[in-house]
Amino acid sequence: MSNIVAIVGRPNVGKSTLYNRLTESRKAIVDDMSGVTRDRHYGAAEWINKPFTVIDTGGYVAHSEDVFEAAIREQVLIAIEEATVILFVVDVTTGVTDLDDEIADILRRGKKPVLVVVNKVDNNSQRNDAAIFYSFGLGELYLISSMTGSGTGELLDDVVSHFEDIPLEENSLPKYAIVGRPNVGKSSFINALIGKERNIVTPIAGTTRDSIHIHYNQFGHEFMLIDTAGMRKKTKVKENIEFYSVMRTIKALEEADVVILMIDATEGLESQDINIFHLAEKNKKGVVILVNKWDLVEKNHKTTKVFEELIRDKIAPFTDVPIIFTSVVEKQRIFKALEAAAHVYNNKHKKIPTSKLNEIMLPIIENNPPPALKGKFVKIKFITQINGSSPMFAFFCNLPQYIKESYRRFIENKLRDNFDFQGVPIQIYFRQK
Repeated sequence: MSNIVAIVGRPNVGKSTLYNRLTESRKAIVDDMSGVTRDRHYGAAEWINKPFTVIDTGGYVAHSEDVFEAAIREQVLIAIEEATVILFVVDVTTGVTDLDDEIADILRRGKKPVLVVVNKVDNNSQRNDAAIFYSFGLGELYLISSMTGSGTGELLDDVVSHFEDIPLEENSLPKYAIVGRPNVGKSSFINALIGKERNIVTPIAGTTRDSIHIHYNQFGHEFMLIDTAGMRKKTKVKENIEFYSVMRTIKALEEADVVILMIDATEGLESQDINIFHLAEKNKKGVVILVNKWDLVEKNHKTTKVFEELIRDKIAPFTDVPIIFTSVVEKQRIFKALEAAAHVYNNKHKKIPTSKLNEIMLPIIENNPPPALKGKFVKIKFITQINGSSPMFAFFCNLPQYIKESYRRFIENKLRDNFDFQGVPIQIYFRQK
């Protein structure tokens, strides 16, 4: 199960800057205007070899002050329910506000570990001002500046100390997770697969109350289906439905071998889909993209090719992914999606004999050696596959530090050309001989 760190707090306290700092990215837009974060941002992070997922629960731009506060309240409630650790971010320059008090009140009633993060502490006089936040009664304060990064090390040390080491249940069957934004057709896809013969379905309670594991055994396919389709409860604030789906998706994705990412053909690949795709790639999961509602798209003989190229363009550089066009309502190519997932699963666990690797790759490297740097030539002598949950290769050479990213990509493309690794991220390491 994934460890999730949720960043909560009222607008404009620096949640997005902290998110960018923890994920070492510039994904979240940072602005002095409150309410800029409308999408939910989530990304992979790691501290002392412990990977986790960070979620920035941004505020909303809404018409009335009341809806705005209700939305933040709603997100804090979801974070309490789903996250492993909650970072409650406050701003030392403004002190305690009514909205801070209200959030603190909700957090005190929850049972999750809460770390109060006092942001924008840039000098010693502000350290004294921070003491006011002890009034929340939530324990120790973490004084940081998310702009400069000061104080984040101590914060992360305490964050990872709260992580749960839950060993996944051993199950030899492949696990496929159906993920995607709300209303893309995940429930319909699962219903179409299961059909009316309910006796082949054994629901096994998942790690969360709404991640259902379905044992599927039909038409020569046997696997565990992780269903993230069911909504937990209707909320008054509509936008939070998507936030629920994000939380559940991350947990299902963590557990799966292959992620079947469903997108809506009428809307195309949205930013949240790309987020999910890259999260699956970072977690070294196999990926199949399923374009649903294809029956609703006006078509000519070029439509599929154009649509496919658009998707591959957006998911670059990892573009070697099966893309299946389907209509769940019309039951078109549903089983093709299962065949693609099975193929990706086999690719993920494929082992290439060392002799074959060297026989095919060494001549390619000899004809296209790495560019010389400072008059020094890199010589790759030997290649082997390392044991891992996804394909990993070690290339032994004299000067690994001189190999550039462009050459690594060239090697990856050649591996993909000669050995079928469709739908699976490949890791390549250059090591000293």
